[in-house]
Amino acid sequence: MQIEGEINFTKMENGYGKFEISPEELRQLQLKSLEMAVYFRDFCKQNGLKFFLCGGCCIGAVRNKGFVPWDDDVDVFMPRGDYEKLGELWGQRADTSKYSYCRADEAHHYRNLFATINDNNTTFVKTHQADLDINHGVALDILPLDGCPNSRAARGIQVFWALIYSIFCAQMVPVNHGRIVNFCGKVLLGLVPSRKLRYKIWRFAERQMSKHKVSDCDNVTELCSGPRYMRNKYPKSAFSEALDVDFEGEKMPIPTGYDEYLRMAFGDYMRLPPEEKQVPHHDAVFCDLSNGYARYKGEYYCKGERK
Repeated sequence: MQIEGEINFTKMENGYGKFEISPEELRQLQLKSLEMAVYFRDFCKQNGLKFFLCGGCCIGAVRNKGFVPWDDDVDVFMPRGDYEKLGELWGQRADTSKYSYCRADEAHHYRNLFATINDNNTTFVKTHQADLDINHGVALDILPLDGCPNSRAARGIQVFWALIYSIFCAQMVPVNHGRIVNFCGKVLLGLVPSRKLRYKIWRFAERQMSKHKVSDCDNVTELCSGPRYMRNKYPKSAFSEALDVDFEGEKMPIPTGYDEYLRMAFGDYMRLPPEEKQVPHHDAVFCDLSNGYARYKGEYYCKGERK
């Protein structure tokens, strides 16, 4: 599918502020995201990897047979085993000249808790990443599903390590998650200013939180979505198989137990939210779907630095 024309978003003159986006521009962004999702779907099929549309895309697939009208990206779940395999296979078998696999490690810092696939030939600079010299292409977000231990004590320990992982991997103080989480984030990051040591902490925390095999658990959980969602636990039977459904004229997989998952995560997902909430949820500085992000270094990200 082809995306026609260059999109000129309105830049707000407030440093790393937000751009304004028209319905026509949003639709072009959705089509670019769909193009990426189709490539990702085909890659997963060819390499025996399982994934499901999740979040707003799963709601859109059920309610709209496509994107929720105000949604601006694609999010997917992958079982932890497939999630780790994806990182190994992408560099070997994917078209890395077009799409890059991005996941935080000792040398790369994204302020994300999950992996993404980024389109190298586009630009979408998010506000919280505008000071980072990273891949700023349009992104497809990939969130792992982990086993949720049956023991209440083990589950509490898992959530504890997930919070430690969230703080040290993102290297940001959590916002909109309560004063206690905010305070703990400030204290922990203040006590450990070294990026190298932060990396060692979050890698250890990631191993601890993801060590529970799904086969040994009755439920699964999403630990890389931030404090709001990491406490959710879904019956693993809901994600035992994928159901292919219509999504913008393509067939895309959602979990067979989508209704149970969506009701637990979002409540009455078939009811439209208030009109004031029917807006794109990502804060961004700039978007250009016709040109790669590298040309905008020093202008829209890493301001003042040379290309």
